[in-house]
Amino acid sequence: MNISVCKNARTLPFASGMLKGRSAVVTGSTSGIGLGIAEVLAMHGADLMLNGLGDCAEIERVRQSLAESYGVLVSYSAADMLKPAEIDGMIEQATRDLGGVDILVNNAGIQHTAPVRGFPVERWGAIIAINLSAAFYATRAVLPHMESRGWGRIINIASAHGLVASVHESACVAAKHGLIGLTKVVALETATTGITCNAICPGWVLTHRVQKQIDDIAAREALSIAAAAQELLGYKQPSLEFVTPGQIGALAVFLCSDAAAQIRGAALPVDGGWTAQ
Repeated sequence: MNISVCKNARTLPFASGMLKGRSAVVTGSTSGIGLGIAEVLAMHGADLMLNGLGDCAEIERVRQSLAESYGVLVSYSAADMLKPAEIDGMIEQATRDLGGVDILVNNAGIQHTAPVRGFPVERWGAIIAINLSAAFYATRAVLPHMESRGWGRIINIASAHGLVASVHESACVAAKHGLIGLTKVVALETATTGITCNAICPGWVLTHRVQKQIDDIAAREALSIAAAAQELLGYKQPSLEFVTPGQIGALAVFLCSDAAAQIRGAALPVDGGWTAQ
């Protein structure tokens, strides 16, 4: 597990320490996009609660490294995003460990691809539960804390698939479209408060899951890894470059800034032109 997933974000134009005194819960943050977002938030001074799956010793190493590298408090919750009671417990733990919750990043997600007629029922249920319902439960739990503090940022990590569809992606597309709908409702319900709710919609990000797709293309078509990556990007992403976790994290930091106070209910693509087509 590499915690230096967002080195490029160090050069982005945000004031160091702008989130000092704020605390953030990032679900699904022990690896990949979630860890990248968590690192950028920590880089700018936010205390953190990590959440996710993985080897306990490795998670602890990451937790300690983030705390030492950025001088912030870093806690961890193993809450299962399939279980509403554990999600409530995660928010309660964050309040105890960090002194409150100012920022919630609903990032946890899983994926499965198959045609609708053969889509496994249990995979549909799990994807809707983790990619959509978990965000509802976490938002529901955190809103009273944000309301009492008069400030909050809820950032939902949706997807380009929250804006457009692809074949064999029925569960993910349905969940991510639903997540954008939830984002709009929460934004309207908090419109006269200091709380904002927005969604970020990434395109292809070079995660372990995407790397496996690249490896499969390379093996199937006898291509180099670099050529297979370009072929995968060419299916959807006109820039022919991957989005980085650091770029997503930097947008999350911007959404936490005063400059973004009137961005409410937006679904912001970070997709190399995918949804512009």
